[in-house]
Amino acid sequence: MSGSKLMSAVRVAEFGAPSVLKLSSGQTVPRPGRRQVLIRVHACGVNPVETYIRAGTHIRKPPLPYTPGSDAAGVVETVGDGVTVVKAGDRVFTTATVSGGYAEFTVAADDCVHKLPDAFDFNQGAAIGIPYFTAYRALVHKAHARAGETVLVHGASGGVGVAACQLSRALGLKVLGTAGTQEGMKLVGKNGAHLAFNHRDDGYTDKIMEATDGRGVDVIVEMLANVNLSKDLQMLAYGGRVAIVGSRGSVEIDPRDAMTKESCIMGVALAFATPEEQKECAALLFAGMESGWLRPVVGSQYPLDEAAQAHHDIIQSAGAAGKVVLTM
Repeated sequence: MSGSKLMSAVRVAEFGAPSVLKLSSGQTVPRPGRRQVLIRVHACGVNPVETYIRAGTHIRKPPLPYTPGSDAAGVVETVGDGVTVVKAGDRVFTTATVSGGYAEFTVAADDCVHKLPDAFDFNQGAAIGIPYFTAYRALVHKAHARAGETVLVHGASGGVGVAACQLSRALGLKVLGTAGTQEGMKLVGKNGAHLAFNHRDDGYTDKIMEATDGRGVDVIVEMLANVNLSKDLQMLAYGGRVAIVGSRGSVEIDPRDAMTKESCIMGVALAFATPEEQKECAALLFAGMESGWLRPVVGSQYPLDEAAQAHHDIIQSAGAAGKVVLTM
């Protein structure tokens, strides 16, 4: 049935500027294979990493042409053999897709598909997958954050940042967050941060140190390591950890800043999470949905045919304010 139908999807035929994102109305609706789910997409999140992949600057370069997008949310159209976790008609969100989420239909492996509670609309559903699973991996699986510690979310007003603030607060951490605008700082304060700082202000790192009585922070979740990593190492407490979620280039650091505090720098890549780690994360996040602390913040919304503009704005904006979403 589905293989003969056509759909609209954003396609990338060459790596380059946002303009390489082209909407095509003649794409074949994919068929779900064994343990796969076909989803009618209502919304799809846009992540900074997708802009790096599109530009060809990321280590991962998918075969051309391809459709970007992982954070799809929508309704199950049909399922392949062996799928038992969801059925046709279920509202769902994904953490990864097989065929790309910037499309009217997408296919995802069943272990990457989760039911979307009725309390959340599809735009919110598109803001859950990558942000919250990444935040959990950074804080729990990599940094081993413990209740009572202090965490700095460096770039806290975007999708992953908001998720990290909410999750950190739920885990019993003292939460400090930075943003680049007054609007972003207010958003950070409303979503779990005890204190918010403007990372565009001169001397903001001194204010962060003052907030810890000069001790420093135990964990930093870093969204822009090429700009901030050197400062991060100087703000850490003894035994502190930096979990790098995002970076747009190289950076120079002084290794002594790590040596004198026996601190640790670690990368975070959700793609390496094991099935067991994914299940653990999903269980805690669903508890957050039930108890109410998990509240996705949707920022700018664009129709599917404005995907190029979304890619431009997510990198060039003065400051993030929630998750960028494409709507169908």
